Amino acid sequence: MLTIYRQLLRLYPASYRQEFAEEMLAVFQDARSDNVNKKLLVRTIFQIREIAGLVGGALEERLRVAIGPDFAFSFPPRSFIMRNGFRFPKSTAVLMALILGGVVLAIKRGEDIAASLPHVNPQTGPIQPVHSTLLPPIVQFVLFFYAAGLVGWAILFALKKSGVHRLAQMPGGQK
Repeated sequence: MLTIYRQLLRLYPASYRQEFAEEMLAVFQDARSDNVNKKLLVRTIFQIREIAGLVGGALEERLRVAIGPDFAFSFPPRSFIMRNGFRFPKSTAVLMALILGGVVLAIKRGEDIAASLPHVNPQTGPIQPVHSTLLPPIVQFVLFFYAAGLVGWAILFALKKSGVHRLAQMPGGQK
């Protein structure tokens, strides 16, 4: 397998090979030595993945050399995993579209069921607006604790134990 890997490294441009070939071989040998004692299926999957990665990387590097240094795939063709350049995996958009389709389908079926049973639920009158009962207690809560803090500070200030007095008592070099 190492001989095949060395031959496939020739797919990369010469400048890239000169710079990275030895490092790539060392990393491959380390990864291969980790898989030596594993099952045949695991070793086969590892070899296929490494060959596919090597060929894909060589193709990408050839395109980068041919098109220019600013070339980059906007969606790397090799993975559906999270990368630094992306906030979500690419599969997120597909899954979100499927979920949206399921929600739309459920709403449609619910409307169909409601339309098929017209007299089960009697019509209700207009819904009256309800005023918020949560806002006044929150405002009272905040005002109460603000007032309590102000009273506490006033007591400390009167006893000359507030931070202002402590800073005034410090020697000049520590301020």
